[in-house]
Amino acid sequence: MSKVEEFEELRPLLFSIAYRILGSVGEAEDAVQETWLRYDASTTRPVSPKAFLSATVTRIAIDVLRSARVRREEYVGPWLPEPLLDDPYEDPARAAELADSVSMAALLLLERLSPLERSVFVLREVFAFGFDDVAAAVGRSEAACRQLLVRARRHMNEGRPRFEADRRERQELARRFFAALARGDVDGLRELLSADVQLVGDGGGKAPQLARAVAGADNVARLLAAVHPFMAQVDITFEMREVNGQPGALFRDRDGKVLHILALDILDGEIRTVRSVINPDKLTHLGPVADAWAVDREVREARRQAR
Repeated sequence: MSKVEEFEELRPLLFSIAYRILGSVGEAEDAVQETWLRYDASTTRPVSPKAFLSATVTRIAIDVLRSARVRREEYVGPWLPEPLLDDPYEDPARAAELADSVSMAALLLLERLSPLERSVFVLREVFAFGFDDVAAAVGRSEAACRQLLVRARRHMNEGRPRFEADRRERQELARRFFAALARGDVDGLRELLSADVQLVGDGGGKAPQLARAVAGADNVARLLAAVHPFMAQVDITFEMREVNGQPGALFRDRDGKVLHILALDILDGEIRTVRSVINPDKLTHLGPVADAWAVDREVREARRQAR
């Protein structure tokens, strides 16, 4: 195969590695593009293009992550990963690991790791790279990578929820949640939420949001039910979608522009976390983005007139 053909065949894998390290679609795409530029400029052909390109995109992602961490420390409000609707890489042998590792809950746990721990965990635990390739990618010895993986696993296992294995059950619970949301049904929402459910919103200071963080089934149910029926009155629509491998929905304004994403974490037949991403910078990869401030004004006016 030509260089272009080799690269395009591996592009889905490279993006999936970079996204899990960075938690950003845009940054992952940039890392993949930079990987191509370096590969194209190389005068030698590697024995294993997969190992070479995976190592290259990992090193680029590590550098990007180190600088991104400074920006995230200054971020306004809670930081959530950029929502991913479709993971381009598929491997039936590792389907469970791939789905679990791309969830928002897992990506937020990965944020606790150092860039090297995160990269080693992603390459070894998620994509099953050999320790020789992991070591080459992160520039450490195999022994050091084994220690990094031990620490990373410990951090991940301490906080990682295990999601429902039954996909149909998750989808049915999500369907009931969004039906109750559309009706503004407080009781219907409350019965689907865990007692200690959390609602977390990421507006990044660039868009209005329901709340930065709300806890408790009654509080979350009442807040959601108080707002979403009025969103329908101003022609906000939604479609259920998988968001980072978990049930969720994509909301659009009357012109079809993307307004925000809701993602649900479901465990033991209950919704444990509701995450909302409305920061427009994190939605541009999904299409034209709505003016969330204008929508907010319309919703407030609709609520005022209903009093």
